[in-house]
Amino acid sequence: MAKKQDRKVFVLDTSCILFDHNAITNFKEHNVAIPITVLEEIDRFKKGNDVINFEAREFIRSLDKLSSGASLGDWIPLNGPTKGKFKVLMDESGNGVDANKVFGEKKADHNIINAALALKHETDERNIVLVSKDINLRLKAKSLGLQAEDYMTGKIKDIEGLYTGKSELNNVSKKLIDALYHDGFCKWKDLVKSRPVANHYYILKSKAEGSSALAFYNPITDRIERIHKDHAYGIKPRNAEQAFAMHAVMNPNVLLVTVQGVAGTGKTLIALASAMQQKMNYRQIYLARPIVPLSNKDIGYLPGDIKSKINPYMEPLWDNLKYIQSQYRETDKEYQKISDMVENEKLHITPLAYIRGRSLSNICFIIDEAQNLTPHEVKTIITRAGEGTKIIFTGDVFQIDTPYLDAHSNGLSNVIDKMKNSHLYSHITLEKGERSELANLAGELL
Repeated sequence: MAKKQDRKVFVLDTSCILFDHNAITNFKEHNVAIPITVLEEIDRFKKGNDVINFEAREFIRSLDKLSSGASLGDWIPLNGPTKGKFKVLMDESGNGVDANKVFGEKKADHNIINAALALKHETDERNIVLVSKDINLRLKAKSLGLQAEDYMTGKIKDIEGLYTGKSELNNVSKKLIDALYHDGFCKWKDLVKSRPVANHYYILKSKAEGSSALAFYNPITDRIERIHKDHAYGIKPRNAEQAFAMHAVMNPNVLLVTVQGVAGTGKTLIALASAMQQKMNYRQIYLARPIVPLSNKDIGYLPGDIKSKINPYMEPLWDNLKYIQSQYRETDKEYQKISDMVENEKLHITPLAYIRGRSLSNICFIIDEAQNLTPHEVKTIITRAGEGTKIIFTGDVFQIDTPYLDAHSNGLSNVIDKMKNSHLYSHITLEKGERSELANLAGELL
């Protein structure tokens, strides 16, 4: 525990609370302050069915419970003997430095900076820290002499070392690889010194003999088992990683799959084709993605009815389905099966917000662009899975479209880091682009 003189006062902005409604309880023994402008902004977010609205409502309830009739303008103890105190900051004058005037615009962000500046002046406290998920707000605060930090709870520290789900082992004996082909399995002790991560994938190579094999560690049988390059609805894996991803989606013992990779690696295509191959095991297949409006504006700003508004966001998903269908002629029964699946809503492509509240029992649920979800949104989706449901997240943790998430704090990174080594979970990172030679060249050189 920090000494009294070392304790800090963390001033939280709206983005922290909408990211995590429990934010005020996550600063150990330090004190937490909430500018009154933040409460006004939270009030505007309390209505709606999105997770961000849930966070707003939960924060309001928790604040009311913590205050228990006390004045929010006074320091109120947080629950727990090792916790600090919190209060609402009413003074947003800035005490001589008005951020609204400095930056030439009156806005909520500037009022929040003013509240932190006023608190710093009032307490003569050097340890005032403004905490925000908004990098621009942090930069503005620093320019006015305030300490400013990102909200770190739930952040993945070593993003470069994020679990990839696979390993390449060279100099494997030809005898062992031959045994894999003959028996279909081998003891993990013959390959590695310690028990592998559950459902971990291996590329096995014998340099001397030039033979190779694909395999994975099956935590149920406790052995290394060979993987076949299976086809799924006309889609054949073009590299080892795609074969691993296809295997993970079609493995009945794995109920949660994450597929991470840059654009053009085939994440969504492989996930969709593999799910369709298993369609008899599920009541429905949902393919969804979060809507991230341009310029951070709601889709209500777009012209047309609701279908016209959301179609541009869903088009990439339809493109993948059309590509799978194009593997067949229109006279083929598989071609008609795909059309029937869409018509009968056995396969349903929809914005993520539109499936909230529906039953997730006996469903294969693919969530594309999962890097644009918060850790709480991902947790909400997974915890609603009923019997017989499989969930697949695809995305690129380095391609974030929402302003308050990054590679360290998004929901996809979080689930990859936290869920590894569960026998119900499998992950694979796709690295090789398979879109086209031109796309690969652009990815390498531009």
